[in-house]
Amino acid sequence: MSTVGLVSAGFMGSGLGAALREGGARVITTLEGRSARTARLATQAGLELLPSLAEVIAAADIVLSVTPPGSAVATAKAIAAQNRRRPTGDLIVADLNAVSPTTMVEVAEALTGVRVIDGSISGPPPTVRPGARLYLSGPDAAMVADLPWSGQVEPIVLGDRMGSASALKMCTGSVYKGLTALITQSLRMADAHGVLDEVLADLGRNGLADVSGVARSATKAARFVDEMREVAATQQAAGLPPDLFTAIADVYATIARTPLADADPEDDRTLTPAEIAARLRE
Repeated sequence: MSTVGLVSAGFMGSGLGAALREGGARVITTLEGRSARTARLATQAGLELLPSLAEVIAAADIVLSVTPPGSAVATAKAIAAQNRRRPTGDLIVADLNAVSPTTMVEVAEALTGVRVIDGSISGPPPTVRPGARLYLSGPDAAMVADLPWSGQVEPIVLGDRMGSASALKMCTGSVYKGLTALITQSLRMADAHGVLDEVLADLGRNGLADVSGVARSATKAARFVDEMREVAATQQAAGLPPDLFTAIADVYATIARTPLADADPEDDRTLTPAEIAARLRE
């Protein structure tokens, strides 16, 4: 059975680790330089804790990089530096971060001496709701697809071409997070103009009045800023104007500064639309 290293065991990483551990894999991570929240999530997931990243890289057969998009390249460089100290054996690293295909090229270039897999995740962590899809591409993609996901994650191999999994994430993330940003801005406008109830009633006619996702997304708004910038870069590389998602990145930057963002994604909050709108006021 493969030993899987997690960098790092945050909200998504610990969820993936819990699914693998339930499937029988040895899952290791480190809390070196990590927050008390990460320590809590990793402990709740039952992950094996090692003192340092160096020891995780030395012991792992496969490493899953699950970080904020802005940290993807730096994390790749840190993994590569520790990999040079490994005694023997090829290390496989799957970058599962929400980055553009261009950034994925940078990640792969940073991971010198490593077998790299391009990956992306669609859906919440398995600890929240089973069924997340794990998209994978590259010559070694099957190595991660074949891990014991215990039926909680659906791995999908897109082929041998690096960048495919990242491109897919940019396309789907642009819809999911773009729509949430639009609804959030609509709530803010409606609240400012005193027509919140009426706006929600009209949105409800088209199935768009459930604003619970607005509150959940706010807790991750700071992370979404970089992801939306990655989407903008992906659109520009496709010959499309990047301005829409540059603007949506700015929207999430403002959301991240509101009281609605003052929680963790795993927190269970039941807020009315009026309470959500109130906490979105800067």
